[in-house]
Amino acid sequence: MHGSEKFWNRMSKKYDKRAGKYGQVYTKTVEKTKSHLGPDDIVLDFACGTGIITTEIAENAKQVHAIDTSSGMIHEAETKAAERGIENIHFVQSDLFDERYDKASFDVILAFNILHLLDDTRKAVQRINELLKPGGLFISSTACLGGKKTVMKSFLLFLSRTRIIPSIRSFKPSELETLIAGADFRIVETEDLHRAPPNYFVVAKKMP
Repeated sequence: MHGSEKFWNRMSKKYDKRAGKYGQVYTKTVEKTKSHLGPDDIVLDFACGTGIITTEIAENAKQVHAIDTSSGMIHEAETKAAERGIENIHFVQSDLFDERYDKASFDVILAFNILHLLDDTRKAVQRINELLKPGGLFISSTACLGGKKTVMKSFLLFLSRTRIIPSIRSFKPSELETLIAGADFRIVETEDLHRAPPNYFVVAKKMP
């Protein structure tokens, strides 16, 4: 089992409780995401975690494929969906590069609170472009820790360097936009949903 998976498996039982202090951010993320979804959309939720957002947006789409590399997170998400009677979410322990997903097979791909934790963010965003249909939307929110130095930023980077938590990239919002645009996307909407740490929401459309 990969070290990152072990970490998130340990976190899965208490993730929702810890995420609770960012409740307003999750609420804003759900509301803004729903406004971009249609009843015929096939959605991929990359790094769905415990399904906090997945289960909230599912009613606005035809079908949601929710993936995460952590079996613990998938279990929590499946339990949540079952308790609410949601039947249009298909949960799989997997990643973006799973060969079962064909090119141009999704209308919308979601990536919440994950891009700054990837070893190769550029490669992941290029893969997202590949999986989207022409004109499809890539919707993400990302902790951008590349601004001025704060106690929170220093603490998180320390934990990352000491391998207590997965590696963290310190993006600035402008750097994140440049990376996404460089993968043949057009940025159509941005908003900073939280001040400390910054949580940068981006909607981008796949270029034809």
